[in-house]
Amino acid sequence: MTRPDRLIVAVVGPTASGKSDLALGLADLLPDALGAGGPAELVGADAMQLYRGMDIGTAKTPVGERRGIVHHQIDVLDVTDEASVAHYQSAARSDVAAIHSHGGVVLVAGGSGLYLRALLDVIDFPGTDPTVRARLEAEAEGPDGSRGLHGRLAVLDPVSASRINPHNARRMIRALEVIELTGEKYSSHMPRHEFNAPAVLIGIRRPREVLDRRIALRVRAMFDQGLLEETRELVGLGLREGRTARRATGYAQALAVLDGDMDVDEAVASVGAATLQLARRQIKWFRPDPRIHWLDVEDETDHAMVLARALDVVRGEAETLG
Repeated sequence: MTRPDRLIVAVVGPTASGKSDLALGLADLLPDALGAGGPAELVGADAMQLYRGMDIGTAKTPVGERRGIVHHQIDVLDVTDEASVAHYQSAARSDVAAIHSHGGVVLVAGGSGLYLRALLDVIDFPGTDPTVRARLEAEAEGPDGSRGLHGRLAVLDPVSASRINPHNARRMIRALEVIELTGEKYSSHMPRHEFNAPAVLIGIRRPREVLDRRIALRVRAMFDQGLLEETRELVGLGLREGRTARRATGYAQALAVLDGDMDVDEAVASVGAATLQLARRQIKWFRPDPRIHWLDVEDETDHAMVLARALDVVRGEAETLG
Protein backbone atom coordinates (compact mmCIF):
# COMPACT_ATOMS: atom_id res chain seq x y z
CA MET A 1 0.00 0.00 0.00
CA THR A 2 1.40 3.41 -1.02
CA ARG A 3 1.21 6.28 1.42
CA PRO A 4 -1.00 9.17 0.14
CA ASP A 5 1.77 11.68 0.80
CA ARG A 6 3.92 9.85 -1.78
CA LEU A 7 1.40 10.62 -4.52
CA ILE A 8 3.10 12.74 -7.19
CA VAL A 9 0.85 15.55 -8.38
CA ALA A 10 1.50 16.85 -11.90
CA VAL A 11 -0.06 19.91 -13.53
CA VAL A 12 0.02 19.71 -17.33
CA GLY A 13 -1.32 21.58 -20.34
CA PRO A 14 -0.27 23.85 -23.20
CA THR A 15 1.87 26.92 -22.82
CA ALA A 16 0.13 29.96 -21.29
CA SER A 17 -2.71 27.84 -19.89
CA GLY A 18 -1.91 28.75 -16.27
CA LYS A 19 0.07 25.74 -15.04
CA SER A 20 2.44 27.72 -12.83
CA ASP A 21 -0.32 29.62 -11.02
CA LEU A 22 -2.25 26.44 -10.28
CA ALA A 23 0.89 24.61 -9.18
CA LEU A 24 1.84 27.37 -6.75
CA GLY A 25 -1.67 27.38 -5.33
CA LEU A 26 -1.62 23.62 -4.86
CA ALA A 27 1.80 23.75 -3.22
CA ASP A 28 0.31 25.67 -0.30
CA LEU A 29 -2.49 23.13 0.24
CA LEU A 30 -1.14 19.69 -0.66
CA PRO A 31 0.87 18.95 2.52
CA ASP A 32 -2.26 19.18 4.68
CA ALA A 33 -4.46 17.48 2.10
CA LEU A 34 -2.11 14.49 1.84
CA GLY A 35 -1.02 14.36 5.47
CA ALA A 36 2.62 15.05 4.65
CA GLY A 37 5.24 15.91 7.23
CA GLY A 38 7.09 18.35 5.00
CA PRO A 39 6.31 21.08 2.46
CA ALA A 40 5.53 20.68 -1.21
CA GLU A 41 8.42 21.16 -3.61
CA LEU A 42 8.12 21.69 -7.35
CA VAL A 43 9.96 19.70 -10.00
CA GLY A 44 9.95 21.46 -13.36
CA ALA A 45 9.24 19.60 -16.60
CA ASP A 46 10.03 22.27 -19.17
CA ALA A 47 13.02 21.57 -21.39
CA MET A 48 13.85 25.25 -21.93
CA GLN A 49 13.51 26.27 -18.28
CA LEU A 50 16.49 24.02 -17.56
CA TYR A 51 18.72 26.81 -18.90
CA ARG A 52 20.18 29.44 -16.60
CA GLY A 53 19.48 32.99 -17.71
CA MET A 54 16.67 32.06 -20.09
CA ASP A 55 14.02 33.56 -17.86
CA ILE A 56 11.77 35.95 -19.75
CA GLY A 57 11.53 33.90 -22.94
CA THR A 58 10.61 30.70 -21.07
CA ALA A 59 8.14 32.43 -18.72
CA LYS A 60 9.85 31.24 -15.55
CA THR A 61 8.13 32.26 -12.36
CA PRO A 62 10.42 34.95 -10.88
CA VAL A 63 12.16 33.87 -7.69
CA GLY A 64 10.39 36.58 -5.73
CA GLU A 65 6.99 35.18 -6.77
CA ARG A 66 7.67 31.53 -5.87
CA ARG A 67 6.30 31.95 -2.31
CA GLY A 68 9.37 30.30 -0.86
CA ILE A 69 8.55 27.01 -2.60
CA VAL A 70 11.69 25.10 -3.58
CA HIS A 71 11.96 24.58 -7.36
CA HIS A 72 14.00 21.76 -8.92
CA GLN A 73 15.12 21.20 -12.53
CA ILE A 74 15.14 24.91 -13.27
CA ASP A 75 18.40 26.79 -13.98
CA VAL A 76 20.53 23.63 -14.06
CA LEU A 77 22.18 23.98 -17.50
CA ASP A 78 24.36 26.57 -19.21
CA VAL A 79 23.16 27.82 -22.60
CA THR A 80 26.08 26.00 -24.23
CA ASP A 81 24.86 22.65 -22.85
CA GLU A 82 22.59 20.29 -24.74
CA ALA A 83 19.49 19.17 -22.87
CA SER A 84 19.02 15.41 -22.60
CA VAL A 85 15.73 13.81 -21.62
CA ALA A 86 17.59 10.74 -20.33
CA HIS A 87 19.74 12.90 -18.05
CA TYR A 88 16.66 14.83 -16.97
CA GLN A 89 14.91 11.58 -16.06
CA SER A 90 17.75 10.52 -13.78
CA ALA A 91 18.13 13.94 -12.15
CA ALA A 92 14.41 14.57 -11.69
CA ARG A 93 13.76 11.14 -10.21
CA SER A 94 16.62 11.76 -7.77
CA ASP A 95 14.90 15.02 -6.78
CA VAL A 96 11.65 13.12 -6.18
CA ALA A 97 13.41 10.58 -3.97
CA ALA A 98 15.10 13.34 -1.98
CA ILE A 99 11.84 15.23 -1.44
CA HIS A 100 10.09 12.08 -0.25
CA SER A 101 13.01 11.23 2.04
CA HIS A 102 12.33 14.29 4.19
CA GLY A 103 8.55 13.94 4.13
CA GLY A 104 7.79 16.45 1.40
CA VAL A 105 5.17 16.39 -1.35
CA VAL A 106 6.24 16.29 -4.99
CA LEU A 107 4.50 18.65 -7.36
CA VAL A 108 5.44 18.53 -11.06
CA ALA A 109 4.58 21.27 -13.56
CA GLY A 110 5.54 21.75 -17.17
CA GLY A 111 4.51 21.47 -20.78
CA SER A 112 7.32 19.38 -22.26
CA GLY A 113 5.39 16.17 -22.81
CA LEU A 114 8.30 13.79 -23.23
CA TYR A 115 10.06 15.18 -20.15
CA LEU A 116 6.90 14.74 -18.09
CA ARG A 117 6.52 11.16 -19.20
CA ALA A 118 10.23 10.47 -18.69
CA LEU A 119 9.77 11.46 -15.06
CA LEU A 120 6.40 9.87 -14.40
CA ASP A 121 6.11 6.84 -16.67
CA VAL A 122 7.76 3.48 -17.20
CA ILE A 123 10.29 4.25 -19.94
CA ASP A 124 13.93 3.46 -20.69
CA PHE A 125 15.98 5.45 -23.17
CA PRO A 126 18.32 3.77 -25.68
CA GLY A 127 21.96 4.83 -25.51
CA THR A 128 23.73 7.25 -27.80
CA ASP A 129 26.68 7.04 -30.19
CA PRO A 130 28.82 10.19 -30.58
CA THR A 131 29.88 9.25 -34.10
CA VAL A 132 26.34 8.69 -35.34
CA ARG A 133 25.13 11.81 -33.55
CA ALA A 134 27.90 13.97 -35.05
CA ARG A 135 27.13 12.75 -38.57
CA LEU A 136 23.41 13.48 -38.21
CA GLU A 137 24.14 16.91 -36.73
CA ALA A 138 26.36 17.70 -39.72
CA GLU A 139 23.53 16.69 -42.04
CA ALA A 140 21.17 18.98 -40.16
CA GLU A 141 23.53 21.88 -40.80
CA GLY A 142 23.84 20.95 -44.50
CA PRO A 143 21.93 22.23 -47.53
CA ASP A 144 18.85 20.05 -46.94
CA GLY A 145 18.81 20.88 -43.25
CA SER A 146 16.19 19.51 -40.90
CA ARG A 147 13.70 18.98 -43.70
CA GLY A 148 16.02 16.42 -45.25
CA LEU A 149 16.18 14.57 -41.94
CA HIS A 150 12.41 14.74 -41.63
CA GLY A 151 11.96 13.25 -45.07
CA ARG A 152 14.17 10.30 -44.17
CA LEU A 153 12.36 9.84 -40.86
CA ALA A 154 9.02 9.81 -42.68
CA VAL A 155 10.22 6.80 -44.67
CA LEU A 156 11.75 4.91 -41.73
CA ASP A 157 9.20 5.75 -39.04
CA PRO A 158 6.05 7.57 -40.26
CA VAL A 159 4.55 7.65 -36.75
CA SER A 160 7.51 9.54 -35.30
CA ALA A 161 7.67 11.83 -38.33
CA SER A 162 4.04 12.80 -37.79
CA ARG A 163 4.77 13.68 -34.16
CA ILE A 164 7.96 15.68 -34.64
CA ASN A 165 7.99 19.23 -35.98
CA PRO A 166 9.99 19.36 -39.26
CA HIS A 167 11.97 22.27 -37.78
CA ASN A 168 12.92 20.37 -34.61
CA ALA A 169 16.28 19.05 -35.79
CA ARG A 170 17.28 17.91 -32.31
CA ARG A 171 14.38 15.48 -31.92
CA MET A 172 14.74 14.18 -35.47
CA ILE A 173 18.44 13.54 -34.92
CA ARG A 174 17.61 11.57 -31.79
CA ALA A 175 14.91 9.56 -33.58
CA LEU A 176 17.20 8.66 -36.47
CA GLU A 177 20.03 7.83 -34.06
CA VAL A 178 17.82 5.38 -32.16
CA ILE A 179 16.64 3.77 -35.39
CA GLU A 180 20.22 3.33 -36.58
CA LEU A 181 21.51 1.97 -33.28
CA THR A 182 18.63 -0.36 -32.43
CA GLY A 183 17.19 -1.27 -35.83
CA GLU A 184 13.77 -0.45 -34.37
CA LYS A 185 11.41 2.43 -34.93
CA TYR A 186 11.82 5.34 -32.55
CA SER A 187 8.07 5.30 -31.94
CA SER A 188 8.37 1.77 -30.53
CA HIS A 189 10.39 3.21 -27.63
CA MET A 190 7.70 5.69 -26.61
CA PRO A 191 6.32 5.13 -23.10
CA ARG A 192 3.07 3.38 -22.34
CA HIS A 193 0.43 5.13 -20.25
CA GLU A 194 1.82 3.44 -17.13
CA PHE A 195 3.09 5.34 -14.11
CA ASN A 196 6.49 4.48 -12.69
CA ALA A 197 5.20 5.54 -9.26
CA PRO A 198 1.73 6.61 -8.04
CA ALA A 199 0.81 9.94 -9.62
CA VAL A 200 -2.15 12.06 -10.62
CA LEU A 201 -2.28 14.23 -13.73
CA ILE A 202 -4.31 17.44 -13.66
CA GLY A 203 -4.70 19.20 -17.00
CA ILE A 204 -5.74 22.78 -17.68
CA ARG A 205 -7.91 23.21 -20.75
CA ARG A 206 -9.02 26.59 -22.06
CA PRO A 207 -11.16 27.54 -25.06
CA ARG A 208 -8.97 28.03 -28.12
CA GLU A 209 -9.73 31.73 -28.48
CA VAL A 210 -8.94 32.31 -24.81
CA LEU A 211 -5.62 30.46 -25.04
CA ASP A 212 -4.69 32.32 -28.22
CA ARG A 213 -5.34 35.65 -26.51
CA ARG A 214 -3.27 34.68 -23.50
CA ILE A 215 -0.40 33.66 -25.78
CA ALA A 216 -0.53 36.97 -27.67
CA LEU A 217 -0.43 38.92 -24.41
CA ARG A 218 2.45 36.82 -23.07
CA VAL A 219 4.55 37.25 -26.22
CA ARG A 220 4.16 41.01 -26.28
CA ALA A 221 4.94 41.16 -22.55
CA MET A 222 8.19 39.22 -23.09
CA PHE A 223 9.53 41.90 -25.41
CA ASP A 224 8.23 44.70 -23.18
CA GLN A 225 9.93 43.11 -20.17
CA GLY A 226 13.35 42.94 -21.83
CA LEU A 227 13.70 39.78 -23.92
CA LEU A 228 16.14 41.52 -26.28
CA GLU A 229 18.31 42.69 -23.39
CA GLU A 230 18.23 39.23 -21.81
CA THR A 231 19.23 37.65 -25.13
CA ARG A 232 22.10 40.12 -25.54
CA GLU A 233 23.43 39.08 -22.13
CA LEU A 234 23.09 35.39 -23.03
CA VAL A 235 25.10 35.94 -26.21
CA GLY A 236 27.98 36.89 -23.92
CA LEU A 237 27.52 33.55 -22.16
CA GLY A 238 27.70 31.52 -25.38
CA LEU A 239 24.08 31.42 -26.57
CA ARG A 240 25.09 31.31 -30.22
CA GLU A 241 27.15 28.17 -29.56
CA GLY A 242 24.31 26.33 -27.83
CA ARG A 243 22.70 23.91 -30.28
CA THR A 244 19.47 23.67 -28.30
CA ALA A 245 19.25 27.02 -26.52
CA ARG A 246 19.84 29.25 -29.55
CA ARG A 247 16.92 27.63 -31.40
CA ALA A 248 14.43 28.14 -28.56
CA THR A 249 11.29 30.04 -29.53
CA GLY A 250 11.74 33.67 -28.56
CA TYR A 251 15.52 33.56 -28.39
CA ALA A 252 15.93 32.61 -32.05
CA GLN A 253 13.81 35.60 -33.03
CA ALA A 254 15.54 37.91 -30.55
CA LEU A 255 18.88 36.91 -32.07
CA ALA A 256 17.49 37.79 -35.49
CA VAL A 257 16.55 41.26 -34.21
CA LEU A 258 20.02 41.76 -32.72
CA ASP A 259 21.54 40.68 -36.04
CA GLY A 260 19.35 43.10 -38.01
CA ASP A 261 17.45 40.31 -39.80
CA MET A 262 14.08 41.19 -38.18
CA ASP A 263 12.52 44.22 -36.59
CA VAL A 264 10.74 43.93 -33.26
CA ASP A 265 7.24 43.76 -34.72
CA GLU A 266 8.30 40.96 -37.07
CA ALA A 267 9.88 39.12 -34.16
CA VAL A 268 6.74 39.46 -32.04
CA ALA A 269 4.64 38.06 -34.89
CA SER A 270 7.07 35.21 -35.47
CA VAL A 271 7.23 34.25 -31.79
CA GLY A 272 3.45 34.46 -31.55
CA ALA A 273 2.96 32.13 -34.51
CA ALA A 274 5.57 29.67 -33.24
CA THR A 275 4.04 29.66 -29.75
CA LEU A 276 0.58 28.99 -31.15
CA GLN A 277 2.02 26.03 -33.06
CA LEU A 278 3.73 24.82 -29.89
CA ALA A 279 0.46 25.00 -27.97
CA ARG A 280 -1.33 22.99 -30.67
CA ARG A 281 1.38 20.30 -30.53
CA GLN A 282 1.19 20.16 -26.74
CA ILE A 283 -2.59 19.74 -26.86
CA LYS A 284 -2.20 16.98 -29.44
CA TRP A 285 0.40 15.29 -27.24
CA PHE A 286 -1.68 15.36 -24.04
CA ARG A 287 -5.11 14.67 -25.54
CA PRO A 288 -4.73 10.86 -25.93
CA ASP A 289 -3.62 10.29 -22.33
CA PRO A 290 -6.65 8.80 -20.55
CA ARG A 291 -5.16 9.43 -17.11
CA ILE A 292 -5.42 13.23 -17.25
CA HIS A 293 -8.16 14.86 -15.19
CA TRP A 294 -9.04 17.87 -17.32
CA LEU A 295 -10.21 21.12 -15.74
CA ASP A 296 -12.04 23.31 -18.23
CA VAL A 297 -11.15 26.88 -17.35
CA GLU A 298 -12.67 30.11 -18.70
CA ASP A 299 -10.93 33.45 -18.27
CA GLU A 300 -13.61 34.61 -15.87
CA THR A 301 -13.39 31.45 -13.75
CA ASP A 302 -12.37 32.24 -10.21
CA HIS A 303 -8.86 30.98 -9.38
CA ALA A 304 -10.02 29.70 -6.01
CA MET A 305 -12.69 27.59 -7.74
CA VAL A 306 -10.14 26.00 -10.10
CA LEU A 307 -7.83 25.33 -7.17
CA ALA A 308 -10.64 23.68 -5.22
CA ARG A 309 -11.53 21.45 -8.16
CA ALA A 310 -7.90 20.39 -8.55
CA LEU A 311 -7.63 19.65 -4.84
CA ASP A 312 -10.76 17.48 -5.02
CA VAL A 313 -9.11 15.44 -7.79
CA VAL A 314 -5.98 14.94 -5.69
CA ARG A 315 -7.97 13.92 -2.60
CA GLY A 316 -9.95 11.42 -4.66
CA GLU A 317 -6.77 9.81 -6.00
CA ALA A 318 -5.18 9.81 -2.54
CA GLU A 319 -8.17 7.93 -1.10
CA THR A 320 -7.50 5.07 -3.49
CA LEU A 321 -4.01 4.72 -1.99
CA GLY A 322 -4.97 4.97 1.65
